[in-house]
Amino acid sequence: MRPTSVAALVAALISAPLAAHDFWLQPSRFAVAPGGRVPMIFLVGHGAFRQRSAIGADRVKLFRAIGPQGTTDRAADLTLGQAADATTAFSVPGTYVIAFSTSNTPSNLPALRFNDYAAAEGLTLVLQQRAAAGTTTGPGRELYSRRGKALIQVGRPGRMAQPHVTTPAGLGLEIVPLINPYQPGTSRSLPVRVLYQGRPLAGALVKLNNLQADAEPVELHRSDAAGQATFRLPTSGQWQLNVVWSQPMPRNATAEFLTTFSSLSFGFGNAAAR
Repeated sequence: MRPTSVAALVAALISAPLAAHDFWLQPSRFAVAPGGRVPMIFLVGHGAFRQRSAIGADRVKLFRAIGPQGTTDRAADLTLGQAADATTAFSVPGTYVIAFSTSNTPSNLPALRFNDYAAAEGLTLVLQQRAAAGTTTGPGRELYSRRGKALIQVGRPGRMAQPHVTTPAGLGLEIVPLINPYQPGTSRSLPVRVLYQGRPLAGALVKLNNLQADAEPVELHRSDAAGQATFRLPTSGQWQLNVVWSQPMPRNATAEFLTTFSSLSFGFGNAAAR
């Protein structure tokens, strides 16, 4: 699969800087000794437009950890708006998937900003729907929600299979790694599958961002018919994969589209993100 032109995407992003919607869970470190505390914050945007997310507790639908011993609700770990938005700790070694989701909230953007944002995120169907409905010059009205996953390694990575890392977490839109990037001896490729409502999603634009320098994506691919895209697997630094998908809401008086943002963050070593 050939990567989408980075230059074309960056041009669209520059034309609409306020439409930077990347969202992810940013732990203070992605590797920790058993029992070590991991504060994390929730971030939105990219490059010069990165900022703390202002999501309130009333919008949080799910905050859980999926690890070697199963799934646990971690809502009690949330401290939104404080020095950290959440702090987790795990005593059993292994790779943990921290999963987060929010409820829908409305957004109403002027036509130019909305159309540019839809183009930058590769939402071709949104642009086609607006053209067909004759609403291209009108404001873009959507209900949107966010999904995020972060991979945290507790203790030294081992060669033992950890199938929970490559198993869907049940989010409405999610990026599922098909290998554990922390497992020694993995290939230098990172295949992922995008799922929407539990089914493989074709045609979604998936972006890989270096969290130490995220003004523009490092690599981009469209998911194939199986919902799959393959990236080069980094060996150092902190990284984020993200995807956006939107569906029309033809009989909804509040919004034209139902949009979901989803991300997967992971990292090697403990260098702080910018």
